[in-house]
Amino acid sequence: MTRKDRALLRALPVQASYRTLLSMLLTLLTLLTCWLPVPLQAATSGSVRVVQIGFAGPLSGSSARIGKSLMHAAELALAEVNARGATIGGEPVIFKLLPQDDRGDPNTAALVATYLVKSGVVAVIGHWHTGASMQAAGIYNTAGIPQIAPGSSGRQYTQNGYATSFRIVGHDDDGGRFASVYALQHLKARRIAVIHDETTFGTMLAAQFIRGVQDKGGEIVTRQLISAKTSDFNAALMESGKKNADLIFFGGLGPQAAALVLSMRRMSISAPLLAADGIVSPLFLQLTATGGNGTFGLAPGQPQEKMTGWKKFQEKFNATYDDPIEAFSPFAYDAANMIVAAIQQANSLQPARIAAALHSMKYKGLTGTIAFDAEGNLTNPAYTIYQVKDGKWLPVQTFAK
Repeated sequence: MTRKDRALLRALPVQASYRTLLSMLLTLLTLLTCWLPVPLQAATSGSVRVVQIGFAGPLSGSSARIGKSLMHAAELALAEVNARGATIGGEPVIFKLLPQDDRGDPNTAALVATYLVKSGVVAVIGHWHTGASMQAAGIYNTAGIPQIAPGSSGRQYTQNGYATSFRIVGHDDDGGRFASVYALQHLKARRIAVIHDETTFGTMLAAQFIRGVQDKGGEIVTRQLISAKTSDFNAALMESGKKNADLIFFGGLGPQAAALVLSMRRMSISAPLLAADGIVSPLFLQLTATGGNGTFGLAPGQPQEKMTGWKKFQEKFNATYDDPIEAFSPFAYDAANMIVAAIQQANSLQPARIAAALHSMKYKGLTGTIAFDAEGNLTNPAYTIYQVKDGKWLPVQTFAK
């Protein structure tokens, strides 16, 4: 133990809660293990082999809360597997998560993917942003390492022809279609304004939504492009007002959607906001307070309370971590468990065999029964529309294929 490690232990507050103390000690133990050479890592566990599974997601920046919640869900899954005990080829193994911060940036994602490959991971849980997954997918494929994205809903990610690319949530072709159906049939919108950012996710989600609306005879009165980093929506909202839009659809991430809805309130725009994916988050509620009431959001999967095993997962997560459970966290949990199940089915740590097992599996997880098509898409994706009422996200309607 270094002088820095001893200083860290001395710095622990005397009145720290048991949970906080345990979490810090486990983190320190993990760091100490990481600093040891690989042979010594195995030696610290006797004859048990350490198997690394990579995690890549936004652990800093505007999506950090979501990224950390995903990471913790994957950690929890592997901790449960290790507690039960696992063997591969008759050899006992311990699964260890190797997390990396891609900052939600495609260029950083490529560097992270290269690092994970060189570190010898057998599979990767990640990335969350579509652009990040697309940039990293070729690197994983060259190495033959399977990648399960617990997000990355942009359709193009799994259109790359890679046998190593998987997505455990639905893609935007489905999400955009479901959102358009809800907008027209349930919200009775007739004059819809679309605002979206320039990212792959935002652009393609907006395109699929517009296609769904127009196929059903709805009208898009304006389409406004904004920067993914802006908080100035005045021009886009003024144009939406001029066109008498009765619904605004937003293709972008949750934190920016929060800023958008607050701008709508400031400008006295009465049309409701409908957005997707990252908007259904505790962070949105925190950022908007009462200003978020009436907002509609589309999120993957069925309502969490209806997931088999949800209460058990919720109790364990909340007992271990201080951060809230994000909408995508159960999918990261299932991704970790499915990778372990694929390893056990293949009875091998060879990435190519793990990827082949993933293509053939039907796994019953927290989020439902999981199976992938030839492209690596989820075969039976579900989506749920939520609405903010009295400062809470409440499920309104669930769609499924």
